[in-house]
Amino acid sequence: MGKLAVYKYVAMMFLVLQLIVTAYTFLGLFGGDVNPAGNMARAMVVYILPILIVANFLLLIYWLVRKKWIIAILPFVTILCCIPYIGTLVQFRSVDEKIGNAQKGLKIATYNVARFNRETSGFLAQDILAEMKRQQVDVFCIQEFMETSGDVKNTSSYKEYFPYVAMAGRDVVIFSRYPIKKMKPFLFEDSNQAGMYADIDVNGQKLRIFNVHLESTGINRTIYKAGKLEAQGYDVSKNRVLNAIYGNYSLGMMFRAGQAITIANEVRSSEIPCIICGDFNDVPYSFVYKTMLGDLVDGFKECGGGYMGTYRGKKNVRIDYIFHSQLLKGLNYYKTELTYSDHYPVFMKLELPQ
Repeated sequence: MGKLAVYKYVAMMFLVLQLIVTAYTFLGLFGGDVNPAGNMARAMVVYILPILIVANFLLLIYWLVRKKWIIAILPFVTILCCIPYIGTLVQFRSVDEKIGNAQKGLKIATYNVARFNRETSGFLAQDILAEMKRQQVDVFCIQEFMETSGDVKNTSSYKEYFPYVAMAGRDVVIFSRYPIKKMKPFLFEDSNQAGMYADIDVNGQKLRIFNVHLESTGINRTIYKAGKLEAQGYDVSKNRVLNAIYGNYSLGMMFRAGQAITIANEVRSSEIPCIICGDFNDVPYSFVYKTMLGDLVDGFKECGGGYMGTYRGKKNVRIDYIFHSQLLKGLNYYKTELTYSDHYPVFMKLELPQ
């Protein structure tokens, strides 16, 4: 009788666990629908969605092994509902970059260059330019741009291949092989980040290219500062560090949300087709992602392949994007494994309307 009671207790605990995991999974799927300001806890669930999906998968196996067919429907349906989200991370198709290059259209790239690794020789800036030439890029959007590398002005050295350039005044720049007719900067308040758009003329076809660098998380900066204080002999308790990390992260989320709304409003008011590129510093299905996407098309879901992690290292997550208006058609979408920065460059070939 004791064993039966334990068995029933364990079964009940697994059922409760399943209900909790399912509830949080759906909370994460729709958490990006609310602004983090005033809904921080709900908005943050999206960041653990991959863990929740894995948990549902493991629980599905558990219920199938136990032959609890009716209960198994719960994780199965939950996983099915996560398919659109999974599609923002991985696409089960192969992408041949050469096929896209052989077709007519516009080739665009976005790359957070980490200030060209803050080196002063200018070699990395030129190596990146060489890669853009190899990829036959027409429009190159850079975040964390530095104008000078030693005695070299990067806008001058890039001008031979990209004769047109527009800068937002902080760290974002758009290089183009097509004429730039108009530009508008967005210098976000209380932030070092910025955004901009440039209207380009592609053989008579006008396009509005957005290049944005949204607020960072601030976690690495907080940990770094805490480490320095400890090295200096200050007592930095774990609770204080965690509170600082949470405070920086939540503040960053709210800043990014406001910045995303600003850019999204500009896109909605545009009378010409738009392309949004940049480092959003946020993951798919977050409020920032959904706000920036709006009625646009996620290029990776449309024509990308494989796993699309754009931030290098242990946190290999997707935070760099290219979205476009529905009037345009994506031909291919991919990244290259360059090691010049803490990000990977993202490339997309677009077919323009006739």
